[in-house]
Amino acid sequence: MDPIYIDYLNAFDIDALDFSNDEILKAIETSLGAQGRGETVIEPRVHLEPDASFHGHFNVLRGYVAPLGLAGIKVVGDYVDNYKLGYPSEFGVLNLFDPRTGVPKAILDATVITDMRTGAVTAMGAKHLARKDAKVLGHIGARGTAYWNVRLLDHLFDFDEIRVHSRRPESRNAFGAKLEKDLGKKIAVTDSWKDCVEGADIVVEASRLNAPEPMLKTEWIKKGAFVVPYGTMSAIELSLTDIMDKLVVDDWGQCKGGKLGSLRAHVEAGKLSERTLHAELGQIVAGVKPGRQSDDETILLWHRGLSLSDIALGSALLEKARAANIGQRLRFA
Repeated sequence: MDPIYIDYLNAFDIDALDFSNDEILKAIETSLGAQGRGETVIEPRVHLEPDASFHGHFNVLRGYVAPLGLAGIKVVGDYVDNYKLGYPSEFGVLNLFDPRTGVPKAILDATVITDMRTGAVTAMGAKHLARKDAKVLGHIGARGTAYWNVRLLDHLFDFDEIRVHSRRPESRNAFGAKLEKDLGKKIAVTDSWKDCVEGADIVVEASRLNAPEPMLKTEWIKKGAFVVPYGTMSAIELSLTDIMDKLVVDDWGQCKGGKLGSLRAHVEAGKLSERTLHAELGQIVAGVKPGRQSDDETILLWHRGLSLSDIALGSALLEKARAANIGQRLRFA
């Protein structure tokens, strides 16, 4: 048997690659398009909750992207109290395999990959589902994925006004300051959910609640807005789906099951079902289903996180790393 090597990229390697906004979006668009054309396999995520007192759990995401010739499994922890230790809320590892033989191909630090790909799915959703003239963003939450939500959305829309809010003042102030530095524009750090999201063209809810609580009021959402709630614990009212002209998800298979997720109660109440679902985002990216068809449409996208996005971004990072001779090769067998 010939020697088998695994490519390994740690957090420092990925940082050194300095992936651009367009490189991130291109990778995610590739995976969404493949999904929409039926060229992928997605297994619904599963969870491991070691102990309720730890205030966290592990997500295990699994998938296969045929055009890339890769299968992948990502394990990512989600721990809401990690900030007390100076840690991000999420740590992740992505494993990539040859789908024909099962041979391991790569191991990547998936912490920043998770953040990047989440922001890119939010941005790709907005590209197809938000008004083209959207100029006001209201963003709840300041965790790692929040930065890439705002950065990639602003890359596409060049907002006139960006409002941010999170539970802790020190968190939202630091988030606003980082965005101002990196985006080169004024960021409005708000003291309340209402001030952040009321009347915004695009609303992203990425809160970190310990238990479901309807913090985002349906009455604050204006006609024609694009709304993206994806907190693990729901922060929206049951009535939010009632005002939507289109309901879109990233993958219905994983959205319809499990106990976690922003629209879990809406699924259980029948407000979000195969009957009321407009499309999966991949179908829209691939041109199989229409996206926004008028400025008056109020549209919601719920994305739970796609293994396909992790695999696609991991693959793109590996390709650039090999060309730049960045990373390590580990002997496996």
